[in-house]
Order: sequence, then structure tokens, then C-alpha cells
Amino acid sequence: MSLSENLPYLDPSEIPLEGSAAQRFQNRGDAFRSGMRDAAGAPAVVLFAGMVGFGAMGRTNGIDGWFTALSSLLMFALPGQVVLMEMVTTGSSVLAIALAVTLTSTRFVTMTVTLFPQLHEKDRNPSLYAHVHLLAMTAWAVSMKEFTSIESKHRLSYFIGLGLLCWLISLPGTVLGYFLAGLVPTAVTLGLVFINPLFFLLTFTEVKPWVNRIAIGLGCVLGPIFTLMDRDTSLLSAGLIAGTIAYLVDRKLLRKKAGVIG
Repeated sequence: MSLSENLPYLDPSEIPLEGSAAQRFQNRGDAFRSGMRDAAGAPAVVLFAGMVGFGAMGRTNGIDGWFTALSSLLMFALPGQVVLMEMVTTGSSVLAIALAVTLTSTRFVTMTVTLFPQLHEKDRNPSLYAHVHLLAMTAWAVSMKEFTSIESKHRLSYFIGLGLLCWLISLPGTVLGYFLAGLVPTAVTLGLVFINPLFFLLTFTEVKPWVNRIAIGLGCVLGPIFTLMDRDTSLLSAGLIAGTIAYLVDRKLLRKKAGVIG
């Protein structure tokens, strides 16, 4: 019998909180308002800027304003929206577009299975199918950090407040960018699209461990190289190779040096 079979299962939502964290909110309404306040800072600003860039991209590529705006409202997934727009512009088939957008959205699977199990057991019901639409990179990153200090019964309310505000500002950001296209340099508007991933990196990624530093550093070096070799697969290639090298260095060198048995 393995050791794991003797250990009791620990529900992520029941992990004890430290200090007075359990008293952070008095009720669900308080948690909801706190989520909206947290979203009103950097998350909302960064997401708004990204949607402005996307809206400008839509007009630059000759995409209808309604189509551009509704993609932000209904998809709420900036990388998938960019892929959708590029493939529509090039005249790709509906099947090819659906497959490509689906593949770019697979990250939501891991985001969902890491975040939602931390909710209170009573909140894990069919209504989550509606709430999951509010899940985005920014809302996930902030929630993953804050959930450790929030009592499980208040986590869903906090997440809804956080995600709802981010979702609501995506539409006006897209519309604004669509009408601002041409008034500012194209490079500036397109650059706004990449602010969101940068925010995610600075907010959630712990860069102190050497393995993360190696991965990020190699990604910065390999990214431009692979772009020159093959622009279409450059991001995937750079991420895969940089991450693999960092993992191997950590596994074979750093852990042994620190005396960790892996």
C-alpha cells in the first residue's frame, strides 16, 4: 500500500486560512464589492487597454464594428479574438476558424480546474457554467492570489465582482479602440494588445526561483530568433524549448546542487 493511500483527501476549499483571513469579509455582498474594487485598479486598466488595441486592430483589418464588439462581449478571450480576426481576414473556413480558436482557448481548462475547486462546496453547481464566462487571465491571476486569504464561502462572490467589472469594460474598450483607429500610430494600438500578458507575468509569476528566471530569459532570447525562422510557430516553439530547457536545468543541476532528491 502506498503512502498516498493512507493520507486523507483534502478539499482545496477547506484548506485552513492563516491568521484573521477568515474574517476578511462579513458577507457575500462585502466580498462582491471587494472584488469589484480590486478589479477597478490595474486589472481593469490593463484589460481596457488590451481591448482598445483589439478594437483598433478590427478597424485596421476592415472588420465590421458590430462583429468586433460582439467578439469581446461574447468571447471575452483576447488571444482567441485575435486569432478569429486574423483568420476571418484571410478568408479561412468556418471549421478551421473554430478549431484554431478552440485550441487557443485550451488554457481555460487548466485555469478552471485550478480555480473553481477552491470554491465552497455549495457553490459548485450548474450556475458555474454562467460564471465561468467571467474567467479571464487577469481575473484568474488575481483570484489565485487572493483566494488563500478569503474564506471559501465568500470566494465565488469575490470572483464574480472581480470578473464582472473586467467583462463589462471589455465592450466600451473595444468600441473606443475601433473609433480611435487611425488617430494614433498602428504600432501603439497593436502594442496595447500585449499589455495583458505582461500584466499576468508581473502579477502572478514568481520570478525569484531560478527555474522561472531561466525560462523567462530564454523565452526573451529565443522569441525573436524563432520569429525570424517561422513567424506562425515562433511563440509555441520559443515557449516549448525555453520551458523544457529550464525544467531540465532545474531537474538535473539546481535541485542536485540544493540537495533536493527528485
